[in-house]
Amino acid sequence: MGEPIESICGGHVACGKCQVRIEAGKFPKLGVESGPEHVSPPTDEERAWLPVQSLSSTAPLRLACNARLLGDAVVFVPEHARIHQQTIRKDATLRPVAVMPAVRQVYVELSPPSLDDRRGDWERLQDGLRAQWGLDNLNIAYPALRTLSQTMRQGKWKVTVVLWRESRVIEVRPGYQEGIYGLAVDIGSTTVAAHLSDLQTGELLATRAVMNPQVTYGEDLMSRISYAIDNDDGLKKLHRAILGAFNRLAASVAAEAGVKSADIHEAVVVGNTTMISLFLNINPENLGMVPFIMANRDEMDLAASELKLRLHPAANVHILPAVAGHVGADNVAVLLAEEPYRQDDVMLIVDVGTNAEIALWNGKRLYSASSPTGPAFEGAQISQGMRAAPGAIERVRIDRETKAVRYKIIGEERWSDAWTPEQPPALFPTGICGSGVIEAVAEMYLAGVILPDGRFNPELTHPRLRWRGKKGEFVLAAMDETTTGHAIAVTQDDVRAIQLAKAALYAGGKLLMREAGVEKVDRIVLAGAFGSYIDPFHAMVLGLIPDAPLDKVIAVGNAAGDGARIALLNTERRDEAQWVARSSHYVETAANSAFQEAFVSAIHIPHQVDEFPHIARWLPEPVRSAARRRNRSERRSRRSARQRN
Repeated sequence: MGEPIESICGGHVACGKCQVRIEAGKFPKLGVESGPEHVSPPTDEERAWLPVQSLSSTAPLRLACNARLLGDAVVFVPEHARIHQQTIRKDATLRPVAVMPAVRQVYVELSPPSLDDRRGDWERLQDGLRAQWGLDNLNIAYPALRTLSQTMRQGKWKVTVVLWRESRVIEVRPGYQEGIYGLAVDIGSTTVAAHLSDLQTGELLATRAVMNPQVTYGEDLMSRISYAIDNDDGLKKLHRAILGAFNRLAASVAAEAGVKSADIHEAVVVGNTTMISLFLNINPENLGMVPFIMANRDEMDLAASELKLRLHPAANVHILPAVAGHVGADNVAVLLAEEPYRQDDVMLIVDVGTNAEIALWNGKRLYSASSPTGPAFEGAQISQGMRAAPGAIERVRIDRETKAVRYKIIGEERWSDAWTPEQPPALFPTGICGSGVIEAVAEMYLAGVILPDGRFNPELTHPRLRWRGKKGEFVLAAMDETTTGHAIAVTQDDVRAIQLAKAALYAGGKLLMREAGVEKVDRIVLAGAFGSYIDPFHAMVLGLIPDAPLDKVIAVGNAAGDGARIALLNTERRDEAQWVARSSHYVETAANSAFQEAFVSAIHIPHQVDEFPHIARWLPEPVRSAARRRNRSERRSRRSARQRN
C-alpha cells in the first residue's frame, strides 16, 4: 500500500522505469479478485517498453503511468521500480570563513516610561540602540513591533535585539538571550541540501538532503520548464513541491540541532536559474528559448513570509546572483567557495549534473558556460540505470585479458569478487547508477569490449558479450546475482547516451579554453554531489574532462552548498559574489558552431583528435598511434597554412 514508484519521465511513457505486475487470482486477505482485464489495455507506445513474453502472461508487466484501473487489482511493484531512499552525498565541507553575518544580536538596557518620559516603546528602543550601540536609521519588522510592548515589560526594560544588516530590528527578546541561526540551501535539479549554522560562531550544526520532489514532473530542466508551460497548474505544482521540500528540510535540521525552524533568522539560497525561478514561483518560459533570459539575475533579498517559508516570521532570504542563461547562483556559489580568481593555475571547474555548469580561470579572467548533459549521469536514459541508492552498482573493474568483471554496490563494502556463499553480500545489485555507468563504459573501452567510436567490438567473442541484432550489450552482473532476476548489462544505447552526455560536457570545457586562449589546464575541480564520486582516471579515459595531471584533478563535494554557507556567514563575501557574477564572461553554447564542432569530436572515446598524455600509457596502442598521427597531420597543415599566408 502506498509504495512509491520510480518515475523518471514524469508519466510521459518515455523511460519505461515504472514497470509493475498485475497479479491474477483471488486474494481473500484483501477481499478482491484481480486480473489483467481489470486495467486498461496497453497502448502501442507502452508495448514498446515491455518484454514481449510478459504481455501474454497471466500476470503481465505494465507501465504504472499508462495503465488505468477498471476494477479491483493487486499490483506488485518490483524492486527495480521502487523509489529507494537515495544515497545523497551533499555533506558540507568545513572551509575557513570570517564570521560576519547579516544577522546579529545586541543587548540593551532601557529606562522605563514615566509621566515625565512619554516616549513610545519603539522610540525608546531606538534611542537606546543609538546611545549604547551607535545604531541609527533603524526600522522595525511588523512581527517584532507587534510583541514589542509586552516583551520590553516582560524583560523589565532589559532586552536582546536581533538586527538584520544593522538597519532592521527583526526580533526583540526579554532579558539577555543568545541564539541566532541561519540556513544555507542548495536547490539542485536532483537533490536539495540544507546546512544549518550558528550565526554567532559559524559552527555547522546540522546538514540534511532530500530528493528534489520536482523529479516527478521531469528529470531535467527542459522537461520541467515544459511542464510549467504546458499545464495550467504546472508552475503551481512545481513551486509547491520545492516549497514543501524546503520547509521539511528546515524543520529537520532545526530539530537535529535542538532548535525550532522559527529560530532561523536568515536563509541563503542557491540553485540554477530554472530552480530559482520555480522556487520564486516565476514562470521559467523564457529560460526554455534563446536567448535564455531570466526575470532577475542580480542578488535578491526577500521576506521569508512572502515566500511562505516556515522560518522566523521576519526572516530574510538572500539569493545569490546568476551569471546568465543557465549559469545560475549555484555556479556563483561554487566560484565563491573555490576562489579560482585567487589562484595562479589555469583552473577548470565542472559542476557535473543534468545541466553541467563549467567555469574557467585563465589567470586573468573568469569564463562560464553550461552544457546540456541530460540525466544520463544520474542513471536516467540508461536501460537499467537508477539513482545512487542501496543496491546500485557504483564501481566497475574489467580484466583486460579475461574480461572478468568485479563491481561494488552501494550498501556493501566488499567488491563482488569477495562475496562467498558463506559470506554473501548485505544486498544484491538492483541496477547501475551514474558513477557505475561511467566506470563501466571506460573499463569496457580499456578492455577492448567497445571501440573508440563506442561500437561494441564485432571481433570479440565472450560469454558476457551478447548481441541483439546489430546491437551489443555487455553483462556486468548475471541474472542469479541480482535482486530483479534479470542480468544487469550495459547496452549499445547506454554507451551512446553516455557518449552524448560526456561530449557535451567536454565540448563546453573546450569552448571555454578556446575563448580564454589556453591549450591546457593545470587543475580540474569536480564539484557537486555526483562529481565527488567520479573517479578522475575513468573520467579522463572516457573523455569527460580534458587532459591534466591526475593528481591535480580533485573532487570538492557540494561546493555550491559551501558557497551558500560562506555567503550566509559573511556579508562581504556576498558582495564578492556579485562581483564574480558580473565579471564572469559568459559563453553561450546553444547554436554555437564552435561548440557543435567540439561536440562531434568529443563523441569518440576518449576523443577523436585531442591527446591525453597523462593517461596515454593505459590507452590501447592503436588509439595512441592514431592520435599521434592525427596531431602530426594537423601540425603540418597549420605550418603549411602559415607559410601560404
